[in-house]
Amino acid sequence: MTVPATDPLALEVLPGLPHPVPPDRHPAAVYLARLSPGSRRTMRQALDEVASLLTSGAATAATLDWSAVRYQHAQAVRARLAERYAPATANKMLCALRGAVREAWRLGLLSAENYQRTADLEAVKGETLPAGRALSAGELRALLAVCAADASPAGPRDAALIAVLYGGGLRRSEAVALDVADYDPADGALTVRHGKGGKARVVYATNGAADALVDWLLTRGDGAGALFSPVNKGGRVGDRRMSGQAVMGILLRRARQAGVSHVRPHDLRRTFVSDLLDAGADISTVQRLAGHATVGTTARYDRRGEAVKRRASALLHVPYERRDPVKQPHRGGVMQ
Repeated sequence: MTVPATDPLALEVLPGLPHPVPPDRHPAAVYLARLSPGSRRTMRQALDEVASLLTSGAATAATLDWSAVRYQHAQAVRARLAERYAPATANKMLCALRGAVREAWRLGLLSAENYQRTADLEAVKGETLPAGRALSAGELRALLAVCAADASPAGPRDAALIAVLYGGGLRRSEAVALDVADYDPADGALTVRHGKGGKARVVYATNGAADALVDWLLTRGDGAGALFSPVNKGGRVGDRRMSGQAVMGILLRRARQAGVSHVRPHDLRRTFVSDLLDAGADISTVQRLAGHATVGTTARYDRRGEAVKRRASALLHVPYERRDPVKQPHRGGVMQ
């Protein structure tokens, strides 16, 4: 890749590692190891992009010498990211950069002074339209209907999976990490033991979600192991754990069959938050169910649009009384 001479990244191209480094001494590897599986995949991609920017495409997160990153490099990366990406995406990548540099300091590869200077990056300012969308009740019904029409074991499995992603507000990584033992049919409790940031929580499968799980467990059996298992082309239920990517494939396939467009697994989570708030659930309760660190994050998942703002405005009473039209003033004074 040719870098223009005016590009701040052209001032210096950082070196790659002179030789392989053990994972427990590699800043990027140590940083990624601290994250949940879902976050690990996302932040690895972010670090790869940062490494590519710093080396004109010559290095990845695994081959960049993170101990060589300095303040001017980090600021140049910030400038490039601000040009190329939405603020939220750029800030996510800067977070990954800070994390790798922090681990370089903790491993004794970078001085405290250089770490503090390099990590001193302002967030990229700006606001974009929120990603994703909420599904309508009709779209959810259509997705579950095509699953119900599938006579193979994949039918009840996919119905239960979609029902749990929506009814429990789970991330796909959380859904595939569930074991049968994590579900208590007595009260519908689903214990999420591997949430984002290593946080555990309890959500609930009620009404239709509970019914979908009953049908799936009758098909799968109640033996120990992963709650959601692969189903091969012959209809045999496997005994290994599904991947998050498999969940994506299942939802895309069911969406095509149901005629539902532009839907992703996380949209079911957005719908969960939006529908609970629309039904009057307290936002702090929704926050705990969703496993969000802050109420602000939960609020950003709200996709109810203008209709809910209009209904909220109607809750206010403006104490104004219409004037008697007979006494309305006009240009010549008060009408008699």
